[in-house]
Amino acid sequence: MDASSRRRFAGWAITALAVVLLLLSLPLVIGGSYLLYLGGSAYFLLTGIAILLSAVLMFRDSPWGVWLYVATVAATLIWSLWEIAAKGWMPVWQVDLMARMGVLVGLMVVALLLLPLLYQRRGLYPATATRYLGVIALAGFAAALGLLLTDTHTQISAQAVDGVNANDTLELPSSSDWIAYGGTNLAQRFSPATQITPANASQLEKAWEFNTGDTPHSEATPYAFQNTPLKVGNTVYVCTQSNQIFALDPASGEQQWHFDPQVEREALENVFSATCRSLGYHEATEAVEQCPRRILMGTMDGRLMALDAEDGSLCSDFGEQGTVDLYEHMDPQAPGFLSNTSGPTVVNDRVVIGHQVTDNQRRDGPSGAVRAYDAITGEWQWTWDAVWTTPDQQPSEGDVYPRGTPNVWAAISADEELGLVYLPTGNPTNDQYGGDRLPAEDEFTSTLVAVDVQTGEVEWKFTTVIHDLWDYDLGAQPALIDFPTPDGVRQAVVQATKYGQVFVFDRATGEPLTPVEERPAPQGAIDGDWASEVQPFSPGMPNFGSLPGQPVERLTGAHTWGATPVDHLYCRIQFQRMRYEGMFTPPTLDEGGMLQFPGILGGINWGSASFDSERNLMIVNNNRMPSRIVLYPREEADEMDNIAPIGEQDASYIDQQAQPMLGAPVAAERGAWLSPLDMPCTAPPWGFISATDLTSGEIVWSKPLGTSFDQGPLGIPSRLKMTVGAPTSGGPVATQGGVTFIGAAMDDYLRGFDSANGEMLWEVRLPAGGQANPMTYMHEGRQYVVIAAGGSFQAETTLGDSVIAYALPEQ
Repeated sequence: MDASSRRRFAGWAITALAVVLLLLSLPLVIGGSYLLYLGGSAYFLLTGIAILLSAVLMFRDSPWGVWLYVATVAATLIWSLWEIAAKGWMPVWQVDLMARMGVLVGLMVVALLLLPLLYQRRGLYPATATRYLGVIALAGFAAALGLLLTDTHTQISAQAVDGVNANDTLELPSSSDWIAYGGTNLAQRFSPATQITPANASQLEKAWEFNTGDTPHSEATPYAFQNTPLKVGNTVYVCTQSNQIFALDPASGEQQWHFDPQVEREALENVFSATCRSLGYHEATEAVEQCPRRILMGTMDGRLMALDAEDGSLCSDFGEQGTVDLYEHMDPQAPGFLSNTSGPTVVNDRVVIGHQVTDNQRRDGPSGAVRAYDAITGEWQWTWDAVWTTPDQQPSEGDVYPRGTPNVWAAISADEELGLVYLPTGNPTNDQYGGDRLPAEDEFTSTLVAVDVQTGEVEWKFTTVIHDLWDYDLGAQPALIDFPTPDGVRQAVVQATKYGQVFVFDRATGEPLTPVEERPAPQGAIDGDWASEVQPFSPGMPNFGSLPGQPVERLTGAHTWGATPVDHLYCRIQFQRMRYEGMFTPPTLDEGGMLQFPGILGGINWGSASFDSERNLMIVNNNRMPSRIVLYPREEADEMDNIAPIGEQDASYIDQQAQPMLGAPVAAERGAWLSPLDMPCTAPPWGFISATDLTSGEIVWSKPLGTSFDQGPLGIPSRLKMTVGAPTSGGPVATQGGVTFIGAAMDDYLRGFDSANGEMLWEVRLPAGGQANPMTYMHEGRQYVVIAAGGSFQAETTLGDSVIAYALPEQ
């Protein structure tokens, strides 16, 4: 290239850079002015002005434009570190810094590479060092990125624990089987299997893979393969999103039999997630004519079915030819409005089953009633409901249970010896408005209820959220453990919550075994509603609503971030416009909406916690993701497109512009707080895995869980394997061998951690998202770890149909 060509190239390159800087500066100046007007940071306006001046100077071929821009980047670095320090140097703060600096530094590298050309166009000759500034900056940028990519073990704390069993009275489940969603009805998610240990976990390999072939029939079907298989004897039982059951050989994964209930397609579309988290298993204690061993399943279209565990045929002595109609006395307005997602619980010859009611459609939605049936005959036994106070009676023919009452969509636990089932309740049918709730509904909303399994009578209860307006329903399955106290080991039930509190009670009496205190809560609900002045907290256990084990976190503008300065500014403006007064800020009709933190998904959700009785640990993953809630007055909502509730006007749940909440004076738009690039508006980490010492109530170790590999702006995978602490959906399983397994994170990996210190021992790439709880079993002398890898529509992870087992190499 001759001198003339070089000058022309330099002119075009410098002009192009100036145009980019000009385009970057305009939204920063305009948006930054608005942010300052709202009371936010002046940084964006000042930075926008500085970048604008840099662009003008570059248009004039002035090297001072580059130096002004370099000074702006340096000021941004100082400001960013100041804000990050003010938040307490959170785990993966480097990722926060990279997002704040990345675009600006990248443009600075280009500017410094062009700087010698600028001098030459002015007839000047820069110092030798100046000629290499761009190369030096580029090398530094690459080195910093490399450090981020290799930092995969960021950890908050780690205090290794000895393998001391503090729960000597606990009867461990069999290592050979996994007979309920949480391993057993105690829901500890713990196996006494010891073959896989921290010493050999890195050798795990795929033993078998089975593909169900169950894929969404339309784009309106929100599939989520969240199943935890059962393993009983010589069979593994898998339930798919459309309630198909596959019986598999435990050693090879080969199919033994298959059952398809032909679930109504419309029912699969009218739900938040089409899923089947678990099945129930019953083994007759007395001789029966058929199905002495049976599989129980609740379906997405309101059926309770019993199948012969041997061949998958329907048990004709159960209900009507193997089926009980769960729509009876319910009368849902649309197929799937009432659906079972978490499976039945089988205890003392009773099948106890709750159900999901599709959120925020109408106040007169189906009842939340929980019902019990005879495990052999399918005959109704009792009904528990917040308003229906006669559990031994059903409504008259043609009548229904009270509509819209709190439901139990999460998994139910049971103590066979005490004869109690533990019901984690949700909300009445309109989550964000409670002005029309009955006192009995508030009494049993977001409440742990202990019910007599024989009679349906309430033994005790504890309400975790008073007058819940935030959808902080109980998603985690109650866990029944032996809990160490100063007065000795007590039989306890542990209830984790979406807002991050973990409560511990005597499972027979409901007496709190750790302190419970009421703290003031923000006021100012919309007209016609009210907010409780106090809410319960559990200071004796770690907080999992934000950074594990840290005080309840209150967000500030410094917590916002973006992939670029522009979407960061967008999130910053939204933060200033939203109502936010800390946890339990009431929903508002303010145009900016309300910031809810922890968000609707928690905290701790349906993945629940695992309890390592060998090491006296609670191991749990949690989210640190806020939600944005916007309420619309009824007259405004009625003018929206796609606002009809399911069952009317061919409404599609996933396409609703807002959730209609018929019967309330408002409709609600809600979801994760995201930028226009479909990225979280708060800086990472967004997800953690942690271990808590149950004796001291202190965090033993905690670390961000998951990478950025499968996530990125506009849903485009970044393929950068940086530990960011991804949002999680699913939960862990712990083993006596000392390894905890978990998928859950919104990257497609299954991981194994040392239960004692949190060291990651093993990870494997999955063919789809691992948004399911893994399980483990021993079979013919070999330990297997199994996970459903089928992803989740709502989590926006890769969809698939795989069930995969891992084991150590055969000897």
